[in-house]
This record gives sequence, C-alpha cells and structure tokens, in this order.
Amino acid sequence: MSVTIETPRAPQGVRRHRRFNIEKWGWIYMRASGVVLVVLIFGHLFVNLVAGEGVKAIDFGFVGGKLSQPFWQIWDTLLLWLALIHGANGMRTIVNDYANNRTLRIIFKGALLAATIVLILLGTLVIYTFDPCPAGAPADLLPSFCPAN
Repeated sequence: MSVTIETPRAPQGVRRHRRFNIEKWGWIYMRASGVVLVVLIFGHLFVNLVAGEGVKAIDFGFVGGKLSQPFWQIWDTLLLWLALIHGANGMRTIVNDYANNRTLRIIFKGALLAATIVLILLGTLVIYTFDPCPAGAPADLLPSFCPAN
C-alpha cells in the first residue's frame, strides 16, 4: 500500500485569505526592540553610573539637566516606549500561554493594554513637561544650572 503526500507548498484548491499575524509581528518586535534596548540601556547606565562622578552625582539637578536637553528627552522616550511595549508583549505571551479561559484572557489582555497605555502616556508627559526650574521656587532649592530669578 502506497501513500502519497503532496508537497507542502502545492497550491490548494481554495486559497485562504491572509490576515495580519500578530504573533509573527510580536516575535519580530521582541527581537528588534531587544537589540535597540540593549544599546539604550547600556548608554543610559554608562552616562548615569560611569561617566562623570558616578552614582553620587545622581540627584534632582542631574536628572533635571538631562531632561532639559532634547537629545536625552528623545533617548529616554525611546527607552520608555520600547521597554514598556517589550514588557507588555512578553506579558501578552504569558497570558496566552497560561490563561485557559477565553474571558479571563480578554480581561487580562485588556488590563495589560490599559496599564501600558497609561504608563506610556504618564511617562512621556513627565519627560516632556518636567521643569527643573519652576517659577517662584526658592533660589536655594533650585539646581545650579537654573538662571537666578
């Protein structure tokens, strides 16, 4: 008795409609964002911990000085967005693997999406609206780079 198996790439009688494959794009995103995150994280750690005076120099003035420069605003925004989305995508994968109940899976993914959106919005808001030199603040509490009022 002989069994014939058609080649896997043989054209089928009915062609299926191709849909957006979120698992494939999630997998690709995890690899691409992981590479970029390694560069961003090590750059962040180098500037904050190695360059300059090290850990003892990190204070309100240091952070305020960094966040007053557009380069560091973009750097920190990329770090924030990529890390949060990377982590949320990993959590989505865990929810898909371990939540067997469809309703529970939808609730978990909805909560994960809501938390990610809120954290991205709040973090981005802080990065771009942070003012290390607020008007009316006592001069002795302001960082050294603030102009005297």
